[in-house]
Amino acid sequence: MNIKPLQVITGCLVAMVLLAGTFSAGMLVGHTVIPSLSEPPPSEISISITTQPQEPIPSPGEESTAPTTPDLETLFEPFWEAWQIVHDEYVDQPLNDISLMRGAIRGMLEAIGDEHTSYMDPDEYIQANIPLEGEYEGIGAWVDPTGEYLTIISPMPGSPAEEAGLKPGDQVIAVDGEDMTGVDGYLVIRHVLGPAGTTVRLTIRREGVAEPLEFEVVRAKITIPSVEAHMLDENIAYVQLYQFGENVDQELRQALKDLLSQEPIGLILDLRNNGGGYLDSAIEVASEFISEGVILYEEFGDGKRETFTALQGGLATDIPMIVLVNEGSASASEIVAGAIQDHERGLLVGTTTFGKASVQNWIPLRNDQGAVRVTIARWLTPNEHIIQDVGLKPDVEVPYTDEDYDAGIDPQLDKAIEILLGQ
Repeated sequence: MNIKPLQVITGCLVAMVLLAGTFSAGMLVGHTVIPSLSEPPPSEISISITTQPQEPIPSPGEESTAPTTPDLETLFEPFWEAWQIVHDEYVDQPLNDISLMRGAIRGMLEAIGDEHTSYMDPDEYIQANIPLEGEYEGIGAWVDPTGEYLTIISPMPGSPAEEAGLKPGDQVIAVDGEDMTGVDGYLVIRHVLGPAGTTVRLTIRREGVAEPLEFEVVRAKITIPSVEAHMLDENIAYVQLYQFGENVDQELRQALKDLLSQEPIGLILDLRNNGGGYLDSAIEVASEFISEGVILYEEFGDGKRETFTALQGGLATDIPMIVLVNEGSASASEIVAGAIQDHERGLLVGTTTFGKASVQNWIPLRNDQGAVRVTIARWLTPNEHIIQDVGLKPDVEVPYTDEDYDAGIDPQLDKAIEILLGQ
């Protein structure tokens, strides 16, 4: 199978392996492992690395589309004027011209206003590319490394991150007391990784909490299955996907065969705290429940659009179904849930999803001058709803509180069962 990795996404999502396992290049819709960093850090959907883009040469008789008003020389007059002023007037001379140049690149990319578009200087780029070999341990969380701070997408079930109390949306602002402001997310991951049994102290910014929170997390080796499936007492099939790995389609298909042979009255697909995986896997999973039509659109900055449609032969395209989602459902999970919702194949129950559906590429600069990460595309649902920064709103909103968790109850699952029994 030709796997097209998403970050994670990533984007997204990187599985911050902060988990154990051998890491391969790619994240997804972040592949769920930290990529092999013998190559540049991957994109949320693609780690296609290109050379420095060149201005297209117009054909004979064709007018150039390059901007001419104002021309570049005129446009950059204020920049060079400011450059000369600081070189003439600044009190501490000489200035470091290389640092000024790199700072200008950072400022230019920040001015775009997209937190996922950024610059890595050569030293940062080298650190991020140090190969990871063998097994690694960490805290067990899927993360988005492409924002202002490394952000927790979701803790893995039973992981140190979950046991410590980390939640989706938590931002890592310091590691072991070291401020992570301005540090690329891929480098922050390096700080969090470490041998099993050791402790890492994370300073967390959490929405709705005035002061930063401190968490001490004991690293561990972590293994997470892709699929868990069983029958509920109410004769309802239950399938939980933990990640969209390379083999999730095979595991899901076998699980569906086993469950459907027991003639359930309905099916619950649980995508809660699923931080993503491969784009191909997301399409394959969605195709098990949707017989035909669009699964998602990938839209590029030049207006071009790629359409991904359902594959034939899905096993569960007719059975009544409910999809459970929450704020930890991201990327590939949002693609699947969005397609099911738009096709009115099943209801979404839970809370609004994470909102990670943009595509980033790393482009190395010439002469080992670092690299630029640029958002090149976004994903849209079949009904052309934007997921990025918005998420998917469930058809039936049901919160799941800490008190519910401590009491051992699951109101979201209970509501899904109630709806299916009512049908």
